[in-house]
Amino acid sequence: MNVVDLFSGCGGFSLGFKQSGFNIIKAVEFDKTIAKSYMANHPQTLMINEDISKVDNYDYFQKNEADVIIGGPPCQGFSMAGARIRKGFIDDERNYLFRHYINIVNIINPKVFIMENVKGILSSNKGEIIKEIERKINITQNYKIYHIYPLLVNAKDFGVPQNRERVIIIGVLDNKIDIDKEIKNTKANILKKIPTFFDNVMIKDALFGMPNCIGDNLISYPKTAYQEYLHGNSKGVLKNHTQTNHSKKALERIKRIKPNENYTSLQEDINSIHSGSYGRMSFNGISNTITTRFDTPSGGRFIHPIYDRTITPREAARIQSFPDDFVFSGSRTSIMKQIGNAVPIKVAYFFANLTKRILNEYNT
Repeated sequence: MNVVDLFSGCGGFSLGFKQSGFNIIKAVEFDKTIAKSYMANHPQTLMINEDISKVDNYDYFQKNEADVIIGGPPCQGFSMAGARIRKGFIDDERNYLFRHYINIVNIINPKVFIMENVKGILSSNKGEIIKEIERKINITQNYKIYHIYPLLVNAKDFGVPQNRERVIIIGVLDNKIDIDKEIKNTKANILKKIPTFFDNVMIKDALFGMPNCIGDNLISYPKTAYQEYLHGNSKGVLKNHTQTNHSKKALERIKRIKPNENYTSLQEDINSIHSGSYGRMSFNGISNTITTRFDTPSGGRFIHPIYDRTITPREAARIQSFPDDFVFSGSRTSIMKQIGNAVPIKVAYFFANLTKRILNEYNT
């Protein structure tokens, strides 16, 4: 079963599908550094490192070459959808990337497509966004249509120690499905293979026992069931486990913060718009959404539960359910972007299994 990954980033979505047995034949990523990181972790996939507006054509993609398309196109124009819907939501110039996703779906004509996006896509313009997606994606399907199923999901419900809400939009060609039934059966099938998959996972399950970072290539063997699940082929070697050097002022503030506290306990005027600024995690809780600024104390609740620093890229990757043998390359800023923007691997794995069930059950 072949897959094309659009807006692939470093390949979190791809990895979940690969773990489920899919063959990722092509990926599109514009950022050159991030594309290199993808290629290092997915060497069998053809990486198209190009602006998607230049590749949404028959020179790069062919009809029926993939059973599934996955990806999360940015849609910055959602807030203006109400003002522009009469002209067509997709015509908002800030949503041009989204248009190219649709163009490639209409070229390949996959049996299923899976689109990940922000929670706001459901509420924008009182739900008209989803209807507009359905209209645009079905414009050239030759009497067959994609039935669209939008789902609001939270990573914590998939055994990920993170409160991360996202919308997953599933499109199934020419078949209506009982989505609730298929989700239930997918869960049951995964539990047969991995009984602990949906267990509630805390920060301690992800980070406990990891050495405090004094350099890269440290050795740490699994201490919990979750860590065992993420162990992969790392042989205990922790790559990307390097800390940020904080300013003297920031470090002084960090030392005064206790678990589950934030800037409000400092009794200072902190110049940050983030409500969780200078927040310290707790081993007995879960993380807020991992963002692209998890190395910044003022950027959210990203201070380590016991060490006086923000979490490292490796620790953030564990909270995103990346296996330890997935190595990120590029600058620190790029690596944070790769991790923060990724689909959590366990979430991707679940929807890969759901997709496989849809393909088999409905002979799509």
